[in-house]
Amino acid sequence: MNLVEKILAAHSGRKKVSPGDFANVKLDLVLANDITAPIAIREFQKLGVDKVFDPDKVVMVADHFVPNKDINAAEQAKLMREFCYRREIVHFDVGQMGIEHVLLPERGLVLPGDVVIGADSHTCTYGAVGAFSTGMGSTDIAAAMATGDIWMKVPPTIKFVYHGQLGTWVSGKDLILYTIGQIGVDGALYAAMEFTGEAVDALSMDGRFTMANMAIEAGGKAGVFHVDQKTLDYVKPRAKRHYTVYEPDKDAEYARVIEYNVTKIEPQVSFPHSPANARPISQVGNVTIDQSVIGSCTNGRIEDLRIAAQILKGKQVHARTRCIVIPGSQEVYLDALKEGLIDTFIHAGAAVSTPTCGPCLGGYMGVLAAGERCVSTTNRNFVGRMGSPKSEVYLANPAVAAASAIAGRIVSPEAV
Repeated sequence: MNLVEKILAAHSGRKKVSPGDFANVKLDLVLANDITAPIAIREFQKLGVDKVFDPDKVVMVADHFVPNKDINAAEQAKLMREFCYRREIVHFDVGQMGIEHVLLPERGLVLPGDVVIGADSHTCTYGAVGAFSTGMGSTDIAAAMATGDIWMKVPPTIKFVYHGQLGTWVSGKDLILYTIGQIGVDGALYAAMEFTGEAVDALSMDGRFTMANMAIEAGGKAGVFHVDQKTLDYVKPRAKRHYTVYEPDKDAEYARVIEYNVTKIEPQVSFPHSPANARPISQVGNVTIDQSVIGSCTNGRIEDLRIAAQILKGKQVHARTRCIVIPGSQEVYLDALKEGLIDTFIHAGAAVSTPTCGPCLGGYMGVLAAGERCVSTTNRNFVGRMGSPKSEVYLANPAVAAASAIAGRIVSPEAV
């Protein structure tokens, strides 16, 4: 069996599972946020069950419209909090502020070998620590909160092998954008994406979170990494419970094996209106921008902010461009403060927000008007994703987003 099959077999009490098998899988964690939790809560209440299966294994994070942007957002968050109070759910508003997919690994709530489901498509982020994690609908989440398990079809696994060494300013964001550009937004439909190879081994944990986060943008059910020493160094100080590290068998079977040589890959930019519309920075041309966003569950971690600050330090955001920096959590915010990154951002003319999903989903804190263009470190650039359906979003890594904020158009970091 491969890595995903090992994890799902262990959680379904079976010696072996294969792609296409249906399995009843025990869950280590169930997640919802301030958009999806209210739907799940209402469905949960219809079940006639009063208690969740384990108050320590249900997590609710208000992050999409928090701090509340309007009355409707406040009502959503209130419903979620009251549900948690009544059912003695331990983990809600984890860390009091932050983006769910940054917070959960940071707080040691997701660990190697776990099975995690969340009512958010980017729940696949946790594959970076060697967990099987995937997004599901709010009705599935309601059932899972009551029973502690979920019915699912075992996905096939596509193995991606990245050979070579990454060039300057090339990151995990570029690897995943390049991959999606090659295989398309449905290239891994309902498949687990297993990321391997020396280029992946060289990635930091933050880079791996970024890649796993965007597996869903290729249609993937999950994106997973093998557990290595970097993973253990990240997990051990955070873990508060036992976990199991799984490894694929040497004769593990895969639906496909796709190999890339990354040596000549440049920083990537995904043009509107699809993450698959990726092209190298040298082929972007003259694209002026009105806004640059650095943050989100994809690229709002401390390494992302360090890279952006490295480029912005001593420089100024273009007079006709807005630059918005959003740390992924309070911990990231504090680290950025201690390291002087916030000072750098503000002196460069950027606006720094409290941790929130904010503009990524067109929520607030950076919504686009008709005709405006934004380069963003977020994960989606569909029509109307960040505001007006007549606006445009270009996806890039934090280095490109910071450089573009200075230039007022999309450029390579080397240009500034």
